[in-house]
Amino acid sequence: MNQRRQQFLRNQNLESLLSNLNGLLAPVQQEVRRNFQKPKYPLILIVGCARSGSTLMMQWLANSNQFTYPTNFLSRFYASPYIGAMIQQMLINPAYQYKEEFSDVKNLTLFQSDLGKTSGLFAPNEFYYFWRRFFKYGDIQYLNENEARKVDADGFFSELASIESVFEKPLAMKGHLIGWNIPFFYSLFSNVIFLHVRRDPIYNAQSLLEAREKFYGDQSQWYSFKPVEYPILKDLPPHQQVSGQVYFTNRAVQQGLSAIEKLNWLSVSYEEFCKSPQKTYRQLRERLALFGYEITSHYTGPKRFESTNQVRLSKRQFSLISKAYEEFQGNIG
Repeated sequence: MNQRRQQFLRNQNLESLLSNLNGLLAPVQQEVRRNFQKPKYPLILIVGCARSGSTLMMQWLANSNQFTYPTNFLSRFYASPYIGAMIQQMLINPAYQYKEEFSDVKNLTLFQSDLGKTSGLFAPNEFYYFWRRFFKYGDIQYLNENEARKVDADGFFSELASIESVFEKPLAMKGHLIGWNIPFFYSLFSNVIFLHVRRDPIYNAQSLLEAREKFYGDQSQWYSFKPVEYPILKDLPPHQQVSGQVYFTNRAVQQGLSAIEKLNWLSVSYEEFCKSPQKTYRQLRERLALFGYEITSHYTGPKRFESTNQVRLSKRQFSLISKAYEEFQGNIG
C-alpha cells in the first residue's frame, strides 16, 4: 500500500470516533429515508480529472450562496447526513439561533485548498465517505453491469433529498467517482446537471505529478482515481502515467456525457472559468432555468481567478509529459 506523507495520514482517533458516532446515528437515518425519495431540485455534479480545477469550481459554487453542498462539518455525518444537516443549520442559520449564541462560528468559504482538501468547518468537502456507502468501487472506479445492480440507488437519493430538505436549495457536489458510469447514473436520476471541468491536459498532468510528490514524496506512486485503462498505465514511467490518466479520464467523461441528453451537462474550461467566472455563472443559470429552477441573475462572485497554469517542473519533465500526451492522442485518438 502507498504510504502517505505524515501531513496526509488519516487521524485514526477521528476515524474511530466517527465510525462509532455514525453507527449510533445510522438507524435514525434509516427511519428518515421513509420520508424522502429523490431531490426535487436539480443536482449539480462536478466531474472530470483530478487536479483540473474542480475544487475551485466547488468553492465558487458554495460561495455563490445559491446552492447547498457537503461541508467539512457535514462530512462527519456520512451515515447520518440528515442529522448533520440539521445541526449545521442550527449553527449557521440565524433563524435557529438565540441572541447570537454561535456568532463566533465563522461561515466563510475561502478559495484555498491543499490537494482538494479545504480548510474551515463549513468549507466544501468531497464527501467520498458518503458516496462510497452506496457505490462499491474496487481499485478502479468503474462499475460493471453486475456491480451496478448492487447500488442502493433508493437509499442514495433519499439521503440526498433529506439534506436538500433542510437547506431548501439545490445540492452541488463533486461527482468524480461516477465519471466512468455517467450514463448509468443518469438512468437512475435525470434531474442532474454534470459540470465537466477541463484543464489544459499538459498542466493537468503536471499537477498530478506534483500531487504525487506532495502526497507520497514519490512521483512513482499513483495519485487519485484510476481509469479503466489503469492496467496498461501502471508499469509505464510516471510522466506517461499522468498523461494517460488525464487523457483516459477525460475521454471516459466525454463519452459518458455524449450518451445522455445535452441538456444535462456543461463543459467548462478551467482557463476560461478563471478569466470570467461570471460567464460560467450565466451559463449555469440558463441551464438551471431549463430545469425550472431560477438562481439570482445578479452575480456577486469574484471577477476572475488567477490561473495556476505555469511550468513548474524541469523543462525536460514538462516536455516528456507533453510528448506522452500527444502520443496517447495520436495512437488512441
